[in-house]
Amino acid sequence: MNFSKWVSLIFILNLFCPTPSFSDSPTSSSNGLTEIPKRFLQFAKRPELFDWMVGIRRKIHENPELGYEEFETSKLIRTELDKMGISYKYPVAVTGVIGFIGTGEPPFVAIRADMDALPMQEMLEWEHKSRIPGKMHACGHDAHVAMLLGAAKILQEHREEIKGTVVLVFQPAEEGGGGAMKLIDEGVLENVNAIFGLHVSSNLAVGEVHSKAGPIGAGNGFFEAVISGKGGHAAIPQHSVDPILAASNVIVSLQHLVSREADPLDPQVVTVAKFQGGGAFNVIPDSVTIGGTFRAFSKESFMQLRYRIEEVIRGQAAVQRCNATVDFFTEAKLFYPPTINHKGLHEHFLNVAGDMIGIHKVKDIKPLMGSEDFAFYQEVIPGYFFLLGMQNVTRGRLESEHSPYYQVNEDAFPYGAALHASLAARYLLEYQPDISFSERKFHDEL
Repeated sequence: MNFSKWVSLIFILNLFCPTPSFSDSPTSSSNGLTEIPKRFLQFAKRPELFDWMVGIRRKIHENPELGYEEFETSKLIRTELDKMGISYKYPVAVTGVIGFIGTGEPPFVAIRADMDALPMQEMLEWEHKSRIPGKMHACGHDAHVAMLLGAAKILQEHREEIKGTVVLVFQPAEEGGGGAMKLIDEGVLENVNAIFGLHVSSNLAVGEVHSKAGPIGAGNGFFEAVISGKGGHAAIPQHSVDPILAASNVIVSLQHLVSREADPLDPQVVTVAKFQGGGAFNVIPDSVTIGGTFRAFSKESFMQLRYRIEEVIRGQAAVQRCNATVDFFTEAKLFYPPTINHKGLHEHFLNVAGDMIGIHKVKDIKPLMGSEDFAFYQEVIPGYFFLLGMQNVTRGRLESEHSPYYQVNEDAFPYGAALHASLAARYLLEYQPDISFSERKFHDEL
């Protein structure tokens, strides 16, 4: 049956057949809801599923791909979805894969994993070390994909319990490429009522999760400035206009934006991490390039920093008789908004995670100045992001993200897969939004 006939049939059925209420399902009792996370975790801990997730992750780790280059990773994902009988759309945003499990009808809830690696050389020696020079999964995205596929397997095995549709979002280019924004632009979230995402954490114990309602990650932007003067001999500086001196004053003044202008209760960061100028000990260069990052937890503070950074750079350069141009990479590098967890979804997370691992292992997180492009989803629909622990102190310390010695403790996989699946399945059972016939939309793939 072609798509148009299929959708027409659904519309007719929805007009004349009432949607089953929450209480009509045997799994919708309070006890049934409580048991879902426990059952899913037991399922995820089965040796055959655990070993399968580990194998998936190691294949991806051996063949890391950068943002919008995840063709082999995407192929592996599609192969596994085909084996499970899960429909999907590909390509989305170049290499993205969007899968669908459930009835094909609203409500829709999404669970997301990022796929891209980092442009760095892996220094850790082990059997499944990266085979691609200069590329490495140093942020756990290989683990994220494996766990989302694990969640897909759990949900597909329990698809009769799903009262709606789970959307599997395998996203490209999280590491600075704005992959989330591209997926949004291609309409991936059109029908979706909520989205969940996770990130493995080297600092949290296996079996623990950390998050909170409200801001948990900062908005992030980049800037680069070229400060131009007049070069000359270092022994006769009066005949030159020194851009190094001007850049030095700029850097000092930029630090005052946080220490003197920002509310102490509103955390902000301005860091100059790039300073390039000159190539000789006795030559004043014609120009200097500086660059860095700025971060804040609110849009208002973020945009104020952006405005003041440019004003300070141009003003301080002028004081030293120099000119300055400032680039914020608005096209090449998107501004990442703050990561802000939805309050209602936080209660849902507490209930589901508490039922699975015990509420004593569900802890508040202190907001981090790091950024996450999951925030783009949260600007469009309610979203919730949490950290999944993977530290085992008996095995030694794990290096932090973006380290060439970064490791993933694969013992965390059952928890991540089961939480993904439980958050989605329980959301569909508990949160049945009132969607009228005229408001309903359907993906072409369903």
